[in-house]
Amino acid sequence: MSAQATNALELDDLNVDYQVRGNWKQVLRGVSFTIGPGESFGLVGESGCGKSTAAFAALHYLPRNGRVRSGSITVAGADLLSMTDADVRRMRRTDVSMVYQNPTAALNPTIHIGDQVAEVFTILGDGAADARRRARAMLEKVQISDPDGVMDRYPHQLSGGMNQRVVIAMALAKDPSLLILDEPTTGLDATVEAEVLDLVVALRQEFNTSVLFISHNLDVILRMCDRVGVLYAGRIVEQGPASEVFNNPRHPYTVGLLRCIPRAGARKDKGKLDTIPGFLPPLGAKLPGCVFAERCALAEDICRTEEPPLHEVGGGHASRCHFHERAQELPRDTAPVAIPLAKHKSDAERLPVIRARNVRKTFYQDGHDVRAVEDITFSLAPGETLGLVGESGSGKTTLARLLLGITEPDEGSLVELDGTPVASTINNRDREQVRALQIVFQNPDAALNRRFSIRRIISRALSRLNHEHGAELDNHLRDLVHSVRFDVRLIRAKPAQLSGGLKQRAAIARAFAGNPRIVVCDEPTSALDVSVQAAILNLLAELQVEKETAYLFISHDLGVVRYLSDRIAVLYLGRLMELGEAGTVYGTPQHPYTEALLSSLPRAAGEERARIRLTGEIPSHANPPSGCVFHTRCPRYIGDICKTEEPSLKEVEPGHFWRCHYSADELRNLQRVVSEEERTA
Repeated sequence: MSAQATNALELDDLNVDYQVRGNWKQVLRGVSFTIGPGESFGLVGESGCGKSTAAFAALHYLPRNGRVRSGSITVAGADLLSMTDADVRRMRRTDVSMVYQNPTAALNPTIHIGDQVAEVFTILGDGAADARRRARAMLEKVQISDPDGVMDRYPHQLSGGMNQRVVIAMALAKDPSLLILDEPTTGLDATVEAEVLDLVVALRQEFNTSVLFISHNLDVILRMCDRVGVLYAGRIVEQGPASEVFNNPRHPYTVGLLRCIPRAGARKDKGKLDTIPGFLPPLGAKLPGCVFAERCALAEDICRTEEPPLHEVGGGHASRCHFHERAQELPRDTAPVAIPLAKHKSDAERLPVIRARNVRKTFYQDGHDVRAVEDITFSLAPGETLGLVGESGSGKTTLARLLLGITEPDEGSLVELDGTPVASTINNRDREQVRALQIVFQNPDAALNRRFSIRRIISRALSRLNHEHGAELDNHLRDLVHSVRFDVRLIRAKPAQLSGGLKQRAAIARAFAGNPRIVVCDEPTSALDVSVQAAILNLLAELQVEKETAYLFISHDLGVVRYLSDRIAVLYLGRLMELGEAGTVYGTPQHPYTEALLSSLPRAAGEERARIRLTGEIPSHANPPSGCVFHTRCPRYIGDICKTEEPSLKEVEPGHFWRCHYSADELRNLQRVVSEEERTA
């Protein structure tokens, strides 16, 4: 049988164990699925379910403490487990490629991009000149606009989206029969994610490559995959055509995952997000019945004693549930009640807790001024959330660091706390000002000291910010841990012993240790599964009401921003392009840049709005375009006025500001016409 006629990957009753402290613990429990020629198969589930383990097993790349206890793996018709080491190396060299979650970490920081891509062709037998030529052609194929320039750059000189395209170019250079994508878009903003996914679709069709797509982003899986397998505790609990599984889920776990996603129009004042109660079973747990029984609202005695078979429900759709007919009737874990908004005073009495005026930051690199942030002005009221959105490199994190005093702003920048100017750097601020401004980082692993227990981490923050000791500290610690729904039994654990969601709860507890007035949330949920993300968003909303804390919420997930934010600020090349109430900014009219960002959101059922593709990368901060800095990529480009005159930030409607030469009525008419054309197309 030819390679084209065989399945790209077959896993049959695969059982994988990890050795932990001398004991073998089961990770994958009889996993079976196939990926046909040119087919895309998605694998979804919470962190710890075994998704990446299945991918590493398919590469024969398990860690040293891992083993395949039983079952079989077939790659392009060849039995992987019977291969010699030389055969495995040949397979990795010619048949299988993998794209990892963090493209920058996957590239060698000391080697030029061109040399890294050319090395793939050198390994395949090309000479140096031919390898360089083919490397350049491959960079063009993945839509890198300046391949000659990129060839001579290092990974740190490229954006995350550019690095991901380079990694994809290297993965596809050998024309593999199977491409494994492990969370390839988690760290990318909405526009770059959409471009990378479009690229994968186009290249998959061109090369007829089969794809194993691993992600916790269910909308991405639905868009990218022909079929999907839902993995829980190392067991496939549901499998079938992606559209059928997501539109007609027949397992309680799948139903729970789908309900956790902040859908179009979801807002904290309309209702809490659904969550899945409980936690994954520990590694190697003995599970005689259904693996999901302890977290399932449908569970009965049979579920805890007898494992359900994989029931066929029609059309290649199967569910491992005794009560799969009732799955969609599951009661909601969280009642659809609104999280009450903070009780604000009237506008006349309501003073901003923080006000930024003309905040600027210039870095000096290679003899050039790099204007990272340009004249940003905004205010934030007690109990209010300002969502900060924009592509990577737009200046979001730099602005957050300026407010916190981590980075010193340019002279003339002003940050006021309760109407009083604060020092530009944190070292010159008093204790009350430091307490008032705290941050929750994207990656709790990097933010929490791995040598200390959670108790010590939070206690240290309490003692430093509040000067609490003894019984007073213990009481405050207990109350704080309860307020973030952290399992108090794990208080003496170290970060490495906790799940991602528990670590992020500990990081939130530390941020709230000093009763802050403002908390900067810098991508706090981007690396979390949808179920954990929903719980963290509910927690942040509840804490905000309870403590009337203001949030500056930074995220590239526009659905998450919409759920939590009262107002939205849109940044591009360090400039504030649009600012207004969340409902206004997400409605019509929008600034052309906001319009393009929102068009990258997954479509709601029945919605036909087309995606607006922004060509090229964000221009250099060191050499911004003349006139409107967005004119080189703008889908609503007018003409010379955009090139020669920089628009001011003007109030186009009450409380709605943007930086554009168009009036609100002009853009409203343009965007309405496009919507009508799409509906009739």
